[in-house]
Amino acid sequence: MAIRAYDEMYLHSAQNILGHAVDFAIMSLEIEPDDFGKALMVSTSARQFAKGNPRYVAGMNGCEFARYVLDEALISYPDVEDIMYLDKSPEYWAGWALAYYQWYADFSFGDILKVVSLEDIIGMYSLYHEMDISHFTEQINQLMEKAYTQTRLRAKRDNCGLSQSELAKEADVPLRQIQLFEQGQRDINKTSAITLYKLSKALHCQMEELLEPLI
Repeated sequence: MAIRAYDEMYLHSAQNILGHAVDFAIMSLEIEPDDFGKALMVSTSARQFAKGNPRYVAGMNGCEFARYVLDEALISYPDVEDIMYLDKSPEYWAGWALAYYQWYADFSFGDILKVVSLEDIIGMYSLYHEMDISHFTEQINQLMEKAYTQTRLRAKRDNCGLSQSELAKEADVPLRQIQLFEQGQRDINKTSAITLYKLSKALHCQMEELLEPLI
């Protein structure tokens, strides 16, 4: 069974909120697409949204969410009233599709938008908006797989400045096991909880941060 970013019961609401947020930020507040994309990458609210926090994926409208994101990124914007159009723009579709992919693949917004910018996603509207969302998902999967060839374990280890041997000693996990995880020859998603716990403790991160997304 595939593991998604959060419960599917919130998905439709999340897509609608992010769709309106992107549309409002770009069309009403006149924020450049990639500036709003960069705000999503650093915003605490966006991180909570990506985890499925009900306050963000169901408890506010898109205009409110856009303002939270912009405020946290210290981006100024004009004081205008909330506007959410019934006609769905390419900007709305881009936020709607981005929310779906983030839920589907369980990447952070930062991981996704480093590979394909918000402006690029808006540019995909003409090709993909009338297709089933699976076609968009497959295209982003290809881009993500090409960009992220190293495992999350390797990325965390590099960020901590540890060699494989040092991590093995610090976590009390066999060196060969770490090598197999990083080479993709052993699935870290299927390893024991105790191994994940030891690695996460040594790398100062959450256990789920070491799991590979299902793309």
